[in-house]
Amino acid sequence: MKLTPKQKKFADEYIKTGNATQSAIEAGYSKKTAQVIGAENLSKPMVKAYIEERMAEIASKRVMSYTEAVELLTSIARGEEKETVVVATPVSVEKVEKEADLKTRISALKEILKRYPNNDKLIEQQIRKLSAQADVAQIQAKRMADGEQNSSVNVNIVLPEQEDNNGE
Repeated sequence: MKLTPKQKKFADEYIKTGNATQSAIEAGYSKKTAQVIGAENLSKPMVKAYIEERMAEIASKRVMSYTEAVELLTSIARGEEKETVVVATPVSVEKVEKEADLKTRISALKEILKRYPNNDKLIEQQIRKLSAQADVAQIQAKRMADGEQNSSVNVNIVLPEQEDNNGE
């Protein structure tokens, strides 16, 4: 079953305003019955499906996909994405297109690397940090429960020895 032109107009107006009564009036329904018709239209499966479909389309156009985000970050990291900057010269002010600076490119690279599962060193460090914070909080809570006034905790950090370039 297809929507009538009035139902389609109602649904389109409802998407814009979120007000069923006003949408019914805009679609051409009587002001006297607009409140009832609006509620009825929202309960009809075909109208609901149309509204949901249109809302999904709108959302997909407005929200950047994962692929788009990584592609944009990649173009920034490669210096392909240009930005407009205003440069003052002795004669005038000019707009110039330039590549992203090195700091911005490095930031883009870091963001890209965060999205790859093989980047486990960063994740490992984050997990170690969170575990250490949890341990410290647990010790502090125990000391406070035992009635100690000074509940500060001294932490000694021992870094693992790093291998040299020969793998030794």
